[in-house]
Amino acid sequence: MSAQHSSSSEETFRSLCRSSPWRWETLRFTITWRTPTEQGDDTAPPLTAWLRRPAALRVEAADGTLLHSTTGNETSRDALYVSATRKSWLLAPRLVTPVYDDAGLVRRRPEAAYGEAVFGDPRWSSMLDPVELAGNAPVAMVYPGANRVEVADVAEETFAGRPVLAATVSPNASYEPAAPGRPLVGEGRTRVLLDVGTAVCVSTTALDGPARGAGHDLHILGVDEYLTDDYFRAAPPELSDVSRHVPWIVG
Repeated sequence: MSAQHSSSSEETFRSLCRSSPWRWETLRFTITWRTPTEQGDDTAPPLTAWLRRPAALRVEAADGTLLHSTTGNETSRDALYVSATRKSWLLAPRLVTPVYDDAGLVRRRPEAAYGEAVFGDPRWSSMLDPVELAGNAPVAMVYPGANRVEVADVAEETFAGRPVLAATVSPNASYEPAAPGRPLVGEGRTRVLLDVGTAVCVSTTALDGPARGAGHDLHILGVDEYLTDDYFRAAPPELSDVSRHVPWIVG
């Protein structure tokens, strides 16, 4: 791979990292976390999740047990909300327009109300919108260590039946995780897979150090499906079937 083509591939990877808020509205997926131990890899049971931006989330265990459910509309916006900081009035990303590159990926993100719904681990937000690997815009001047992460070995691959853009990344001093203290990638090299269609980080695998093998695998099951509030309620209301005969018990 030539130096020019390599640089172009790295920028494509970074632009894809910035693009998630404009590439999907609802997502259905399974997520599994891998943690190495002295006895071997400790793979947590998979969770199944339904997410509707900006804040509706439903999470079930592998056996179908409901673990979390919210429509995201429960928070009251009273006088205290009105008198809050200007951040309270930022628009959702889908209502603002970023700067796109020639491939339709986001080169520069505008100010908006970013943030994804999370369950248990704050890295949920990072994997669903992996902008922490690229920053909101290209660095002003490219010099060693200027980017948040160094990107190498970019390749087009397939993961769980979907096309992904894979790369090996190494964090620089300017790397700041979206969730303080919970970085999406480790201190050494990490193999990262980005789903091309959604820009979600579907897999990370640490390649160095004691955390070697740690990471996550996210399998996308559905994108932009029609999900009403009933999907995100713990006990959806039962609707009457008007076609069924209602018996009247007399005596």
